[in-house]
Amino acid sequence: MSHSATTDYFTNRRTIRRYTDQDVPQELLEALIAQAAHAPTTGNMQLYSVISTRSLEMRTALSPLHFNQPQVIGAPVILTFCADLNRFSAWCAINEADPCYDNMQSFIAAAIDTIAFAQQFNTVAELAGLGVCWLGTTTYNAPQIAQLLELPELVVPMITLTVGYPAEEGTDVGRLPVEAIVHKEKYEPWTNDRISNMYSEKEAREDSQKFVSENGKKTLAQVFTDIRYPRANNEHFSEIFADFLKQSRFTK
Repeated sequence: MSHSATTDYFTNRRTIRRYTDQDVPQELLEALIAQAAHAPTTGNMQLYSVISTRSLEMRTALSPLHFNQPQVIGAPVILTFCADLNRFSAWCAINEADPCYDNMQSFIAAAIDTIAFAQQFNTVAELAGLGVCWLGTTTYNAPQIAQLLELPELVVPMITLTVGYPAEEGTDVGRLPVEAIVHKEKYEPWTNDRISNMYSEKEAREDSQKFVSENGKKTLAQVFTDIRYPRANNEHFSEIFADFLKQSRFTK
């Protein structure tokens, strides 16, 4: 792929939430997963697994665990990407090596591997003509998802992708400017003026103004803090996930 084509893909990519009835062939899915598995990993351990869900029964069961987002039912394939120390530990055990991966450092390594793997799949799937939606709701209900998918100890669901052929073009949601992201040599402190300038374009978008209006708020920031990701929810789901990590033997 040429540099210009690569640039066009990344700057123009869209999240797809509506899909056609066309199935995703298993051979294509596995080929894309094989490509995604070449993503960077920690020590070449590949500390991840992915659960493929196709049946309407299982998609229906997963739907409320993702807060009934319609794409969970509407997509032909749901992929749950899991941080997985179970397989690697089992390999160590049968080869006269003492597994030592039931700890937070190992979980973080597996989480990093899993997200890199999931993102690489996202990219190769879109380049193959598929549409993908990244669901950040997986860790909110990790215990219930793990139970439904029969995940063993040392396996934690991290991210879910809905996959299918696009029935829409998707929406450009906008992104912060590079200056809001890059710090040179050291982290540069933010002044109020700089912060306001970096978020001004995002705040001025028509969809952002709609979010503010329909939620009865004064600012876009209040939509995030009061409606979308309020403190009470963050603390509630943090407690659930922390307890699940303990049950999975990653914390004491």
